[in-house]
Amino acid sequence: MQTELVVFDCDGVLVDSETLGNRVLVEFVAEFGLKLEIEEAILLFRGCKMADCVAVIEQKLGKKMPPDFVTQLRTRTAKAFEHELLPVEGIEAALDKIDLPICVASSGPREKIELALRVTNLLPRFAGHIFSSYQIGSWKPEPDLFLFAAKTMGVEPQFCTVVEDSILGVRAGTAAEMRVLWYTTESESTLLETSGVSVFKSMSQLPSLLSHH
Repeated sequence: MQTELVVFDCDGVLVDSETLGNRVLVEFVAEFGLKLEIEEAILLFRGCKMADCVAVIEQKLGKKMPPDFVTQLRTRTAKAFEHELLPVEGIEAALDKIDLPICVASSGPREKIELALRVTNLLPRFAGHIFSSYQIGSWKPEPDLFLFAAKTMGVEPQFCTVVEDSILGVRAGTAAEMRVLWYTTESESTLLETSGVSVFKSMSQLPSLLSHH
C-alpha cells in the first residue's frame, strides 16, 4: 500500500520527552513517599493516559493523590520541557526527507503537544495538523485517535502509516488497520513484529521505510 499520510506520535517519537517527563514524575511522587526508578516509570507509564498513571501511583502508595496533583505535575513538566526538551535524535533530518503529508496524534493535551513541538522547533512542520486524545475523549490502544486524524486529513486508514514508540500506540495503529512503524530499542519488540508492524531503531531509517511502500 502506498503511504499517503504519516501519523506521528509525539512523546518519544518527535520529542525526547520520556526520560525528562518521567524524571519530573519520579521526583514529584518521591515527595509523597513513593520511590520509583526512572526506567521503571518509563516502562509503567509509556503511552498511558494521565488518569491511568495516577491510578497506578495511588495503588502503589495505597492512598489518593491530592486533587491538584495532575495540575502541579503538568506545570512542573512544562517547566522542564521549556528548559531541557530536545527533539528525538535525527528526526529533523528524517522529516526533511519525507515528502508526504504529516500530522501528530498524541494522548497528551493539545497544550502539552504544542509546547513540546514549539520548544524543539518542530511546531511549524505540524501546525494545524495536531490531534489530541482529549479532543475526542478516546485514548490509545483504542484506534479512534488515529482514525480521527486520518479522517480530518482526508486519507483512508489503509493509506496511513503510524510512527509510534509505545506498545499502546502500536496496538492502536494496528486496530486502525494502518501500517505501523515502531521506533524502539526494546528487545521485546521482536515478539510483536506482527503483520503490518515494522520495527526500526534509528530515525535515519524512517524515510526509506516510508518510501518502500
